Amino acid sequence: MPLISMASETDYRIELMKDNVYRFTAGHYHAIFVVTEAGILVTDPISDAAALYLKKALASRFDVPVRYLAYSHNHIDHTMGGSVWDKDNITVIAHELAAEDLRWTRAPTAMPDLTFSDKLNLTMGETEIVMQYHGVNNGRGSISMRILPANVLFVVDWIVVGRMPYQDLPGYDIHGMIHATREILDGPSFDLFIGGHADIGEREDVERYLKYLEALYSAVRDGMLAGKNLSTLQAEITLPDYADLRMYSEWLPMNVAGVYRTLLNTSYFNFRSDIEATFSD
Repeated sequence: MPLISMASETDYRIELMKDNVYRFTAGHYHAIFVVTEAGILVTDPISDAAALYLKKALASRFDVPVRYLAYSHNHIDHTMGGSVWDKDNITVIAHELAAEDLRWTRAPTAMPDLTFSDKLNLTMGETEIVMQYHGVNNGRGSISMRILPANVLFVVDWIVVGRMPYQDLPGYDIHGMIHATREILDGPSFDLFIGGHADIGEREDVERYLKYLEALYSAVRDGMLAGKNLSTLQAEITLPDYADLRMYSEWLPMNVAGVYRTLLNTSYFNFRSDIEATFSD
């Protein structure tokens, strides 16, 4: 993909992904923005500094204003910086659950003024941005964004390609991650996947990510059904087919711990009378 701008700060860069869809990178974080004749839609501001950098970059490169800011979900490491855009007469969009959480927690960012429960279709000139909720997966109110006609899919945190899922899955629902990713793959095709972290990819990359989640869940579940505790599972589960993913060695034991915790806290494996084990890790 062509690099169209490199910031003097090494943490920031802007890349043209496809047609009118651009990726903005700030350190390990990615967001997208979409440039149309009717204005610009930006997504996750990431931080005050990142938002200020992007705001200046967009003003210098394009002759249309920013009209919308869309949050991918509620987590503050993606929504922080919204206040940078708040004074520019733009519309802030989020799923209703993300908006509720930002208000309840008094998050120091711009509050959404347009929310939705299932799907929102936003038309900007010849471009359509389809925002859809797929149920619980990561945080609250996490959505996918599909940009047409470029046919680019943007998902933050609950689908990651080229890298392991984050550490011990803090704030994640493994059941929801699997369900939501299956729903994405069962839905309309997409030409390019952009994530909030790690790599861009295609359908095959998302399919492989789903297979990893399913293999991870099955390995932990089956081990717990056999009465194995966390330390044993972390020692025995290797999933070598995915050893090429970044952070494999560092995060696989943590991924195992995240699923183990879910099966205790959500599925109550420690109350199962059919399992002869004491889960005390």
